[in-house]
Amino acid sequence: MKFQPFWLILLMLFCAFPHSHAFNSSGIASEANALLKWKASFDKQSQASLSSWTANTSCNWLGIACDHSNHVSQINLQNIGLRGTLQNLNFSMLTNIHTLNVSNNSLNGSIPPQIGVLSNLVVLDLSANKLSGIIPSEITQLIGLQTLIMAQNTFNGSLPQEIGRLRELRMLHVPYCNLTGTIPISIEKLNNLIHLDIGSNNLSGSIPQRIWHMDLKYLSFGTNKFHGSIPKEIVNMRNLEFLYLGDSGLSGTMPQEIYMLRKLVYLDIGHCNLSGHIHREIGKLINLTSLNLYGNQFLGSIPPEIGLLRKLGELDLSQNFLSGKIPSTIGNLSNLNFLYLYDNQLSGFIPYEIGNLHSLLTIQLLGNNLSGPIPTSIGNLVNLESILLHQNNLSGPIPTSIGNLVNLESVLLYQNKLSGSIPSTIGNLSKLHEFILFDNNLSGKIPIEMNRIIALESLQLVDNNFVGHLPHNICVGGKLAKFSASNNHFTGHIPESLKNCSSLLRVRLQENQLTRNITDAFGVLPNLVYIELSENNFYGHLSPNWGKFRSLTSLKILNNNLSGVIPPELSEATELCELQLSSNHLTGSIPQDLSKLVLLFSLSLNNNNLSGNIPSKIASMKNLQILRLGSNNLSGLIPGQLGNLLSLLEMNLSQNKFEGNIPLELGKLISLTTLDLSENLLRGTLTHVLGGLKKLETLNLSHNSLSGDLSIFDEMMSLTSIDISYNDFEGPLPNIPVFRNATIDAVRNNKGLCGNVSGLKPCLTLSGKSHKHMTKKVITMVLPLTLGTLMLALFVIGVLYYLCKTSMKMEEEATNLQTSNTFAIWSFDGKMVFENIVEATENFDDKHLIGVGGQGQVYKAMLPSGQVVAVKKLHSVPNEEKLNVKAFRSEIQALTEIRHRNIVKLYGFCSHYQWSFMVCEFLEKGNVQNILKDDEEAIAFDWNKRVNVIKDVANALLYMHYDCSPPIIHQLAYTMEVNEKCDVYSFGVLAWEILLGKHPADFISSSLSSSSTSVALTLDHLTLMEKLDQRLPPPTKCSVKEVTSIAKIAVACLTESPRSRPNMKEVANELVM
Repeated sequence: MKFQPFWLILLMLFCAFPHSHAFNSSGIASEANALLKWKASFDKQSQASLSSWTANTSCNWLGIACDHSNHVSQINLQNIGLRGTLQNLNFSMLTNIHTLNVSNNSLNGSIPPQIGVLSNLVVLDLSANKLSGIIPSEITQLIGLQTLIMAQNTFNGSLPQEIGRLRELRMLHVPYCNLTGTIPISIEKLNNLIHLDIGSNNLSGSIPQRIWHMDLKYLSFGTNKFHGSIPKEIVNMRNLEFLYLGDSGLSGTMPQEIYMLRKLVYLDIGHCNLSGHIHREIGKLINLTSLNLYGNQFLGSIPPEIGLLRKLGELDLSQNFLSGKIPSTIGNLSNLNFLYLYDNQLSGFIPYEIGNLHSLLTIQLLGNNLSGPIPTSIGNLVNLESILLHQNNLSGPIPTSIGNLVNLESVLLYQNKLSGSIPSTIGNLSKLHEFILFDNNLSGKIPIEMNRIIALESLQLVDNNFVGHLPHNICVGGKLAKFSASNNHFTGHIPESLKNCSSLLRVRLQENQLTRNITDAFGVLPNLVYIELSENNFYGHLSPNWGKFRSLTSLKILNNNLSGVIPPELSEATELCELQLSSNHLTGSIPQDLSKLVLLFSLSLNNNNLSGNIPSKIASMKNLQILRLGSNNLSGLIPGQLGNLLSLLEMNLSQNKFEGNIPLELGKLISLTTLDLSENLLRGTLTHVLGGLKKLETLNLSHNSLSGDLSIFDEMMSLTSIDISYNDFEGPLPNIPVFRNATIDAVRNNKGLCGNVSGLKPCLTLSGKSHKHMTKKVITMVLPLTLGTLMLALFVIGVLYYLCKTSMKMEEEATNLQTSNTFAIWSFDGKMVFENIVEATENFDDKHLIGVGGQGQVYKAMLPSGQVVAVKKLHSVPNEEKLNVKAFRSEIQALTEIRHRNIVKLYGFCSHYQWSFMVCEFLEKGNVQNILKDDEEAIAFDWNKRVNVIKDVANALLYMHYDCSPPIIHQLAYTMEVNEKCDVYSFGVLAWEILLGKHPADFISSSLSSSSTSVALTLDHLTLMEKLDQRLPPPTKCSVKEVTSIAKIAVACLTESPRSRPNMKEVANELVM
């Protein structure tokens, strides 16, 4: 039988259909199997999240969608906690999918190159995972891709150079991916792109010029390391709505063409080192909801046209050089939530119109020169959560209308000139957790309404003129952590609510007129770290309960009226680092058990009525640096075991009844700088072992019965203060500076001393041995300062160099100087000193050279008197630099009159047409770099010493900035860009150098966040411990808190914008807090 063609075709189709169906079923099953194998590679928790993945039909599984033929077309598994990799997913079995979204999971490993087989893919979202490795070039084979999102991963390398193949791409979103290298030039070929975000990476180089011609709506290059400027071609992006270039590395000026991008909704060009002015055309960007120009160098005033941007929700112009008044038009921004104008040079009053900003949540105007009152209209801002107005010159009272701001959480008004009392309406602020008012002129009583603030965590009232009682229920909410009210005029009792305030961390109530029997004033506060109650009128006993304060590191109750004994139970507070109970009426003996406080570095019990012997076990306090037991009724022998306190810097045993000889073992205290054994019953001759105390600066042995000659002092060049009066010493005074400069009061009433001190008989004859000591040349002189002073020597030299470097080349004044031959600021004959220095250095011969710096050379010189000095010969300077001689004399004179224990002594300055130089005390060790470079010395430079050095430096800078008149600035603030904040930056560098044990340049550079202008260091405990000087053991529990505190404040000091750095008052206060 013969078939017709039509029936033949129909038969073939009929036979073929079952085969096609079987093939389709096989493909669907393969997809399911591929997904099930991927599931099996996950951890158990992830597999449980995919519990629906069981049957062969995958279309009903969680996160899976299929097309009309039941093939998998979408995998959508975002944010379900997957833990695993992409390596176990067989992409070749899933070629039909057009969407792959596994964002917000914990996938790790690299992106498999096989991903390139997904030829139908339109959307790929791998963001917010833990993917690493390089982005495979095969991803550019997905030529149909329209959305590529890979943000928040930790890739290596750069974007694929072939990225331009993805011609259909509309969104490229890869911020926070750790990308490096440059932007591929092929990116210019992505003509359909409307969203480009490559921000928050480590990309560098220049930005391809063609990008500025693309029709983008969203552009983010911020937080990278590009170079170049923002080009005028940006005007081509007329449809741009979102522009983030902040912290990108771009610099220059902000092109006026940017004001033509009228569709802009978000504009962030912060931290770009841009200069110039903010132009009035800014008012044309009326669609802006966020304007961020922070951290640049913009000058001039804030244009009043800013008030035209009525859609603004955020305005950040902080950390610039803006001056003038805050325009009143700012009150037109009725939608504003965040206002940041801090760290500028704004002046004048805070405009009353600011009260129109009813949507405002945060206002930060700190760090300006604002004056006048806080406007009462601020009470209209009922949504306000934080108000930061500190570090200005605001005056007048805190407005009562502040009580309307019931949502306030933070109020920072410190370091102003506010007066009056705290308004009672403050009690309405039930959400307030931070109320900081220190360093103002506030007075009056603390309103009782403050007892109602249940959320309060930090209350700081230091350095005001408050009177009356402290709020009795201040810890009503049980959250108070920091309470500081020192240096006021408070009377009455310690608030009752503090007794069981277990949240307390720090309490500072010193320097008031508080009174109370404090025997049971405090319960057991398990979290308390620091408490100071000094200089009040407290009485009663020390409670044994103090031993139960297991977190306590500092207990300071100096200068009160405490009586009774020191409870042995105090030794159970094993975290104690400072125990200061001086100037009370304590009796009894020093408990042996105090020796258990092995972390203690400061023990001050002087000026009490303690009796008995010094416990020999005290020698187990290996970290002890300060031991003050003077002015008691202690007796017996000075225990030789004290010689084991090798960290000791200061020992005061004066005004007791110690007898016998000075123990030989004290000669082992090689770090000792102060020793006071005066007014005891000591006898015998001085042992030569004491001559080994090469760092000793202050020695008082007066009012004892010590005898013999003074030859042990012949080599003790470090001494700067000595009193050996009222003993039985005899023989000649040693020929060292401290005795040459001594007065009769320091040596009077001895048996037979002689020497060149007015009131003392001259030495008529000398024995051979004494003659040798008297004529022996002094080779070195140890600078009588702490390690902190060693560092500050460079500080003073820097100051002097800037002051005097211009003295060598002047016009008329220079001629006057040269014709008079020598210009000097000196307490002696300038010409004589000049000649002595030239002679001592043999015309500044290199054999006397001990150092070379950028400012000049340093020489060691011995004057005819035997005194050794450091001479800094300054480089010559260009002719165009001029000097006001009168002002110069005044400033140098001021520097010579500085008296601070942590600042090197300046003797004077000489200028001659050949040379100009300054003369200071001689430093034997040079500087901290030398100590840190020597492993042995660096190990001896332990954490307690390093912390104290950093504090000494901070206190010295504080003294020069605030206690000298006029203030003395290290870098000399003669320009707008340079002020005392340069010293603050230097302090931060120095602090890190001491903590790291090396210069911190690499550390700071590597720790810079992608921001080029602010240091963003990770300060979690483990990271910090890894960075510290590894030659030392980790800091003890006592010192680790101070080291961490120093590290945090040093970070703030290194902020590149000077105005955003703390001042030295804040630094010093933070180191105390």
